Parts: sequence; C-alpha cells; structure tokens
Amino acid sequence: MSKQLLSQIPAINKILLLDEVKSLIQEYSEVGVKSAIKNYIDEIKQEILNEELHEVPSLEKIVEVVTQIVKSEDKNSLRRVINATGTILHTNLGRSLLSQKIKENIESVAFNYSNLEFDIDNKKRGSRYVHLIDIIKKLTGAEDVLVVNNNAAAVLLTLNTLVKDKEIVVSRGELVEIGGAFRIPEIIKLSGGTPVEVGTTNKTHLKDYENAITDNTGALLKVHTSNYKIVGFTKEVSNEEISYLARENELVSINDLGSGQFVDFSRFGLPYEPTVKEVLDSGIDIVTFSGDKLLGGPQAGIIVGKKEYIEQMKKNQLTRALRVDKMTLAALEATLKLYLDEKEALEHIPTLHMISLSKERLLAKADVFKTRLSDLDFKITIAEDKAEVGGGSYPASYLDSVVVKLEHSRLSATDIERRLLEVEIPIITRIKDNELIFDMRTLRTREFDLVKQALIEVVK
Repeated sequence: MSKQLLSQIPAINKILLLDEVKSLIQEYSEVGVKSAIKNYIDEIKQEILNEELHEVPSLEKIVEVVTQIVKSEDKNSLRRVINATGTILHTNLGRSLLSQKIKENIESVAFNYSNLEFDIDNKKRGSRYVHLIDIIKKLTGAEDVLVVNNNAAAVLLTLNTLVKDKEIVVSRGELVEIGGAFRIPEIIKLSGGTPVEVGTTNKTHLKDYENAITDNTGALLKVHTSNYKIVGFTKEVSNEEISYLARENELVSINDLGSGQFVDFSRFGLPYEPTVKEVLDSGIDIVTFSGDKLLGGPQAGIIVGKKEYIEQMKKNQLTRALRVDKMTLAALEATLKLYLDEKEALEHIPTLHMISLSKERLLAKADVFKTRLSDLDFKITIAEDKAEVGGGSYPASYLDSVVVKLEHSRLSATDIERRLLEVEIPIITRIKDNELIFDMRTLRTREFDLVKQALIEVVK
C-alpha cells in the first residue's frame, strides 16, 4: 500500500510547471519555492511510510500548503506588532516609538551619504558627536555630550574613564539591577572601579558619604531607582548635597538617571521626578540616561555634563566599541529638536503623547473604536482602567486609562488572544475575567482598522 501511494506523489518538476507555482516564484524566489516543495513532499513521504497518511494530497492542496510555507518563511523575524496592553514603554515590544515627524530626517541620512564625520566648513575630518552639542546645550545647559549604545554602556564608559582603579561611593538603596541581570556593582567592577556601599537599604544620610571618603575615592555616584520604589521610613541624599560634597573633596559627582526626562510629567498624574536640566543645575558633573525611554527617541546612552570630563571619555578606547551609528544620531537629533517647542513634543513624540492623553481624549478614542467594531459578533464595553509607563520608569505608579473590553459568545478570550498573535501583524492584548482588553493609551487610532480586520479573521 505504501509503495502504491509513494508512486502517486507528483514529481517536483511537474509541480514547478504549474502556473500558480510559476507566479509564486516570480513573487518570491525559485530557491525558496523549490525548498518548500521538497520539504512538503518529504513530509508527505514520511507520513505515508509511518502509515499516518492514507491518501496523497491533490495538486491543489500541495500548491496551497507550499504557498503558506513560502509566505511564512519570507517574513522577517523582527517585525511590527500592535501594542494594546496599556504599557507605554514595553521593553519586549521595543520601548519608545519614534515620531513620524522625524522620518524624513532618518531617510535622508540612511539612504544618502552624510557629513557624519566630515567638517564641511573646514573641509576636514570631524566628529560624529558635534551634531548633538548645540541642541543638548539648549535643552539642558550641559557643556558637552557623548552618545553610546545604551545607558549601561554610558555608566560603564563614564566610570572607566574618570575613576578607574578608584573607589566609587554609592548608597545601598541604589544598587539597581536592570533587565538581564545587569547590576550596578558589577558594572562598577567591570569599569575597573571598586564599589563602596554606604547607608542602609531604606536610609542613607550625607554623613554616610562623608565617612566613606578616603584618599582612594574617585566619585560619588547616585543611581535612580527606575524599576523599583522604596517607601515608608526612607531617606536619600539630594543631588545638591552630593555635588557640594564632591566639589569640597575634589571628587566627581555622577548621576545615573536611568530613564531620564526633559518634561515634568507630574501634571499628567505621575510623581514628580527631576528633569535632566534640573539635575545638571544642581551641580552634578555627569548625568547619564537612556534615549529610548521617557525621552522618546532611539536606543542610546546619553552622557551630558562637564566638558573636561566628556573630552576624556571621547579619547577612551571603549568609546569606539560603544559608539552609535548615523541613523541613531539622526533619529536622536531630530527627536531632540521637537523639544524646542514643548507643545510640539507632547503631540508628536509618541511616548509623550501617550503619557499626556487626557481621560476625555481616551474616552473619545474608545467610542470610535467601539463604533468601528459594532458590526462584529462581540459584546463590547468601555471601562476605566489603569495603564503604566513601563520600561523601568515610574515603578508602582499608574496612569488613569480607558479600555475597550470584548467578549465572544463562542470563543474564549484565551483562544482569541492566541489567534491574534498569529495574524499578519500580531496584536498584543490583556485578558481579565475572560474579556479581551484593548487599552486606548497604547492602541493608536490608525491601528483600529487593522485590529478589526484581524478580529474578523480570527473568529471565522
């Protein structure tokens, strides 16, 4: 029986002559289509030999399966998804979205030659970092700036340059571990420095720093607790106190702000956090922060502060290993320019826009979304809920939000959630009480039709 079935399997060459397959080759590639046909034919043979298949699929079925295989394999591994979770800076989903307003600037640099390291005025080699100095000065008052590939790299480079083989004094309450088990004490050691822990988990006083200073002390380090919050009986030393103590003892004062921000978000219901400018104004010598968190730009580690210290960092051999490319610089410069008009930044930088959305605007979005889905077979309700900033920013703090909840008579929320991950553009949602939840803070209006089409597809 197996031999008879095996003899009925069409030859690969015969399949390749089919018009549908020829069209598939034109759209994709001959190598990919041939590989898909061979793999499927091998699968059919194996199932026949295992007596799992008792009939050879028709040519139509073979073409259908091969088409699915080719289309599936043609997809990029890294691709777009839709975020309906309510977590704005979702680390797993790529953190900050770039502003549409900077697309032209990125395209201009990416698809053409640029003056990345060319001084046009003097017709000689220049520095890639000069493109950010003027805009950073305007926004923060910093003397100089250096950009590397992320904030952990920024801290590493700062410490390795300025206080290698020295002691770095840091509060026990600020010994942060960020994603991927990267810990501040380990970064200090990797930089060549020695961490000196002072105070306790919940309380650190100025005298703790003072008592820890020795002839081998190089810096006083403050680390923003971006991804956790200590509450209750607490005490921390201010930036002003740290910077003054460092100057009095001829030490470097460093603040790892983590997320970092240029806007005071307390007006939108979040706790007050000092901006980068306010930290520099306090007298801190060097401040480091991320580009792709509250700033709303590309992934980067931004170092701002005293020119004499940053000039030393530029000469460190690590800088070349940690440097960013032209597209990151183009995206960062264009994003920063939006901050010259705060109203413009709040409206056109997606991260800032999502944080600043009022409940009235969220309710209006929810009404539009509900109306858009009204002809589908779902029970649809609008409710108030909580969203979060995420991405290691504002831990244990939440934003008031509005969600649209969907419930299907036949399919469970878990089934629909799974199927939404399998559509062309996967949709990431939340589930509660067997209801599928779409948060209006992160689900964008331009994505409503894509979500509707996906829902139609998954409930078929």
